[in-house]
Amino acid sequence: MLLALDVGNTNITLGVYEGEKLLFVTRMATNPPRMEDEYASAMLSILHLYNIHTSQVNGAVLSSVVPRLTDDLARAVRRVWKVEPFIVSAQSVPELKVKRDVPNTLGADLVVGAVAAKAMYHGPCIVIDMGTATTLTGLNADGEVCGVVIIPGVGTSLDALTSRAAQLSSVSLTAPPQVLGRNTMECIQSGMVFGTACMLDGLCDRIEGELGAPCEVVATGGLAGLIVPHCSRKITFSDTLLLDGLKIIWDAHGEK
Repeated sequence: MLLALDVGNTNITLGVYEGEKLLFVTRMATNPPRMEDEYASAMLSILHLYNIHTSQVNGAVLSSVVPRLTDDLARAVRRVWKVEPFIVSAQSVPELKVKRDVPNTLGADLVVGAVAAKAMYHGPCIVIDMGTATTLTGLNADGEVCGVVIIPGVGTSLDALTSRAAQLSSVSLTAPPQVLGRNTMECIQSGMVFGTACMLDGLCDRIEGELGAPCEVVATGGLAGLIVPHCSRKITFSDTLLLDGLKIIWDAHGEK
């Protein structure tokens, strides 16, 4: 079995593959003050919850955008499962061509998303990842990463708005019944949900203009399932895109 870990700024997504089958997906909070043994204990408990025993895991692949956690999690994996995790970076996945000023600075999450999109979707593609930040990665017809857009995530924007505006309080991120809000809560919800959807539509249009061809668009991340249904253009939602990308990378580079 393969243990796949995607470490984001807010959550750690964890999945286990048996062959090509993803057995489960779960998340735990990213908590940098946690120590190596605490992460080892937490991951071990999660796998036991799904009736997966230590001896069954014979491989691990890890992507992380939180550098201070990468080594702790890698050591935790080594301690519990006695395997050497493959750590994803732009350098460790050289087959992904990156047309940026400094290609090696492409984040591990963007590498994983691009690898998955290149393998699973046709032609030029845009990968939207909605987490602490929202990113849009543009791939051309050859599967090369041509560039990235980074903007504050929906939750990050909402937190900033409500913390700086004395008369606005935080609301649940759900779509209101109409665009023109009829109370303060609906007004904020409209801006967050419909505003983000319109922004994604517009950015995808501009990226297509730069790439010079229509693009397939795939979205993943914690809030993508909420926003994507309100976009005007066709966007495929994949909750497991990054885990699938980790599996593809492991198949290409992991221990045989």
